[in-house]
Amino acid sequence: MIDATGNPQTVLLWGGTSEIGLAIVKEYLAKQPLRVILAAMPGDPALGEAVADLKSCGATAVETLDFDATAFDTHPGIADAAWQGGDVDVVIVAFGLLGDAEQLWQDQAAAVQIAQVNYTGAVSVGVLTGQKLKAQGYGQIIVMSTVAGELVRRSNFVYGSTKAGLDGFYRMLGEALAPFGPKVLVVRPGQVRTRMSAGVKEAPLTVNKEDVAIQVVEAARNGQKLIWAPAPFQFVMWALKHVPGPIFRRLPL
Repeated sequence: MIDATGNPQTVLLWGGTSEIGLAIVKEYLAKQPLRVILAAMPGDPALGEAVADLKSCGATAVETLDFDATAFDTHPGIADAAWQGGDVDVVIVAFGLLGDAEQLWQDQAAAVQIAQVNYTGAVSVGVLTGQKLKAQGYGQIIVMSTVAGELVRRSNFVYGSTKAGLDGFYRMLGEALAPFGPKVLVVRPGQVRTRMSAGVKEAPLTVNKEDVAIQVVEAARNGQKLIWAPAPFQFVMWALKHVPGPIFRRLPL
């Protein structure tokens, strides 16, 4: 169960080696010990380190499940395994591919792969998670979207379009689940310092994953449905959405 101050007892991370996802788990661990379930790609070389790190941070147990985002027929069994040990209080959806922006719109196979991982895979686990939490009558889903999905730009439109679909699905999943108790928080970060962004030129308002984690956990405790990370990005995106099309196309975005 989630206690009166918003602290869970069990957390499931879809995308078990996601740096932002793990940072969120560790932010919860900073408040009290908890059980963690990491659903990660089979053979992920970063998984062992993630398990050891969480145990050193006070996790009472760290379980691992093999999870391939595009092996859709395996997802129901993975969800059943995650709930086999009891209720899951917080579920974090934090997997995805970035890809090479210019390759993606010109390479059918690469475009299909990123769409299947970022959108179809996220919808698959979202439906399964939603039904599990609905049956519980409570629970919190935290999903990592992006500001790139809020306003799809020419510079990375294939990636942005996949995140736009994810964003819309989870926001409305939250509306659908609300009468039954579970809550959904959609997080729209700008650029975050992680392995995924290591080769990308650092943009204004770039933040550390730990800062995002602090903001996310606080927002979940407050029952928020949608946040930008960092918070000022909300106003940046509002301004960009009101820029006339001919001018917007000339911006270095």
